[in-house]
Amino acid sequence: MRPVAHDHNHNHANAADFGNAFRIGITLNIAFLSAEGAVGLATGSMALLADAAHNLSDVLGLVIAWGGAALARRPPSKRFTYGLRGSTILAALLNALLLMIVVGGIAFEALHRFADPRPVPGVAVMVVAALGILVNGATALMFMRGRHGDLNIRGAFLHMTADAAVSAGVVVAGALILWTGAAWIDPAVSLLIAAAVFWSTWSLLRDSVTMSLAGVPPRIDPDAVEEELRRSPGVERVHDLHIWPMSTTEVALTAHLVVPGGTSGDAFLDDVRRRLDHRFHIHHVTIQVETGANAPCREADCA
Repeated sequence: MRPVAHDHNHNHANAADFGNAFRIGITLNIAFLSAEGAVGLATGSMALLADAAHNLSDVLGLVIAWGGAALARRPPSKRFTYGLRGSTILAALLNALLLMIVVGGIAFEALHRFADPRPVPGVAVMVVAALGILVNGATALMFMRGRHGDLNIRGAFLHMTADAAVSAGVVVAGALILWTGAAWIDPAVSLLIAAAVFWSTWSLLRDSVTMSLAGVPPRIDPDAVEEELRRSPGVERVHDLHIWPMSTTEVALTAHLVVPGGTSGDAFLDDVRRRLDHRFHIHHVTIQVETGANAPCREADCA
């Protein structure tokens, strides 16, 4: 008889409901981008139009993140035995891709404006951008507490934080335009906006791609996990170890532990589960214990 332990702990503090934060953030940003886009069109400011386009992408991003969080709470079914938790990973990936598209659009238009610069009223640019600092900063604060434990919430937080920083840059651009009268400053700031958005989005894109491919989440060291399993009493070898994200907050693990001639029961399996939960926050654990000394290794790369 080969004991197999399953643990499915669904009580995760960082799976908190950010519904109110999403609602307020979306409402504030729709109102702001509408005003910013209108002023940008009226004044011909590429910096304001670029920032408004970025804010539009963030509204869509917040909607996607909110949708992913809502789908993740749906219960498992016969077809989706884990439920729809993975939708949060897809939401984070879509957010990252959306931002990269916006970066390309902003950079393209800014380069075009260098060849055909237009005068921009600095005061209008500064006033609207200053309002953006308040709106985006307030929205970012609502997602701050969830940014470390949930990649989906982290995407929302990064969007809003980047927006606040970008708006601060637009204020500086408006001041420089007033001071120097140089029209090239406007598209130059747009390029800086594109660079800032790209920089803040790259890690989100990298991590969401990794998680969508069932890669080990970045916060977990697989070698450390294997070493922790080897520390279990009587364990001679660990093989067929798999660690993958079920969602942006939940991680699953399966492994075979070879315990030659030893015995293992509920106490042994429960100890392994508790240590993995405590040290690595791996909540969904399936362990198979093999007592034969010549237990087969099914993975080509396992030792």
